[in-house]
Amino acid sequence: MAALATPPPAPPPPPYDSPPLFFESATVVSGEPGEEPYVADVLVRDGVIVRIAREADWQGTTTQPPPPADARVVDARGHFLCPGFIDMHAHSDLYLLTSPDHAPKITQGVTTEVVGQDGIAYAPVRTRTQMDAIRAQIAGWNGNPSDEECSRPPLKDMGMFEWRSVREYLDTLERCRPATNVAYLVPQGNLRLLACGPYDGVATPEEVNDQVALLRNAMAEGAVGMSSGLTYTPGMYATTSELAVLCTALAREFPGSYYAPHHRSYGHKALESYAEMLHLAATTGCSVHLTHATMNFAENKGRAPELLAMVDTAREAGSHITLDTYPYLPGCTTLSALLPSWASAGGPVETLARLRDEATREKIRIAVEVTGCDGGHGIPTNWDEIEIGSTRHPDLCGMSGRRVADVARTTARLPIEVFFDVLVKDELSTACLMHIGNEENVRAIMLHSTHMGGSDGILHGDTLHPRAWGTFPRFIGYYARDMGMTTVPEMVEHLTSRAAKRLGIYPHRGVVAVGSAADLVLFNPVTVRDTSTHAEPKRAADGVRFVLVNGHVALDEGKMTGARAGRTLRRRADGKVTAGGA
Repeated sequence: MAALATPPPAPPPPPYDSPPLFFESATVVSGEPGEEPYVADVLVRDGVIVRIAREADWQGTTTQPPPPADARVVDARGHFLCPGFIDMHAHSDLYLLTSPDHAPKITQGVTTEVVGQDGIAYAPVRTRTQMDAIRAQIAGWNGNPSDEECSRPPLKDMGMFEWRSVREYLDTLERCRPATNVAYLVPQGNLRLLACGPYDGVATPEEVNDQVALLRNAMAEGAVGMSSGLTYTPGMYATTSELAVLCTALAREFPGSYYAPHHRSYGHKALESYAEMLHLAATTGCSVHLTHATMNFAENKGRAPELLAMVDTAREAGSHITLDTYPYLPGCTTLSALLPSWASAGGPVETLARLRDEATREKIRIAVEVTGCDGGHGIPTNWDEIEIGSTRHPDLCGMSGRRVADVARTTARLPIEVFFDVLVKDELSTACLMHIGNEENVRAIMLHSTHMGGSDGILHGDTLHPRAWGTFPRFIGYYARDMGMTTVPEMVEHLTSRAAKRLGIYPHRGVVAVGSAADLVLFNPVTVRDTSTHAEPKRAADGVRFVLVNGHVALDEGKMTGARAGRTLRRRADGKVTAGGA
């Protein structure tokens, strides 16, 4: 199937058909570092903040400026008004199209998210075969609507999976008009798939040049940087020198962009894997954003200070390094990610063939359970730590939300047999939770001066990680307010202006200031909290009253309105990132 020769133009922004909004006596938490909260009246009109009248400016000296006659007045006394939260690591690539109202993110105050993560996503591709392979590989993250479902409205109307380029994917989002703003990272695994195929092996100079050309095109079409998933095929097959060529091109030709690597191991030799990424920053000049920066697995308990010391040393030497985390212990990925890379070579069809072959299954068992493999971060898998996500096949009914070891005990099977059975019957589309985190590490990394928030939340299915619905209220309500890790205003900075600066959208977004886009959250600082749990992951946060995206009210007194005013945030030729590529 050929790419669209002339993609339909992006539609204009939605009309501002609701009255201006006047937040009366709100406690403004601006998102700016070091700025103390202050009480003010804030007026939003036509998508931007047009007036901030501080109580200190008029109290006792002049008459308080009244709200405009046509404005809706919201009594915001005792509530914090802050910039909308920016999710630096989102897996909403498909959910934005299939569920554009986007309740999981809107209800927790997210107004902007970054997709195209972990080195594998839906653009760019060149052929239907490549698209189908990617759809199958990341079905555990995003689901995979059937061709029949895609042929019916509303998916047919938006041309689901008809795009090929980054521009066409972003234009599809614009036509769909999801509830949040969206920025896109070029997936390095896609570049390697298109240039080298789905196989292990050293890329030839011609194949590396092809990847660089693909990267240039994708960046010119609006991407803000590049991601990698170096524990996922085929991106993991890239050598350090191959990555260096891409990072050099990114740094030299696209100033302000960045590289967001999911590095080669979060378990065995995790620090060495981080060191590889820091070395890339130092030798190529590329800005590196360490995505979901964690120190997981028992062997890394208490070692976060070592990682942070490495980051600080790199920054002192001149490298631009930032990072994001999620505020939970368990991780989340696809169940098939636990396979050794050689077993996943060639794509889903060849992977499933290996899983059906008894001799090959035994080799996989040894790699997964005995020696530890790259898919398991170099550590033998502990099946008591692996929770099965949502399943599709009727034979797997009742397994979702249970640990592999528990299913094995109750069915009188070996854990590896359960593992293989789920992978084959669900055709690699199952997600999993990995209960491997360390609270001491989570807290230490959260306090770093470059820390930002990234949910890494999978939204597809019923058995979800609670971070999909709860990440940002948990940062604020649990870690900042309840645990006293930092102040609420300081945590808001982590989640707003820091991320906006990294994306290149500050100060138009990420702060409460006159002239800034009205991406705003009004929340109760006393009651805001995450309520999603492993047992009930789709529970909306408490304490979030209003969420505005580009001035449109997406959450009104805690209730979803269905407003869909999000824009794609695209990098222009001059390096600026603007809405809709304007």
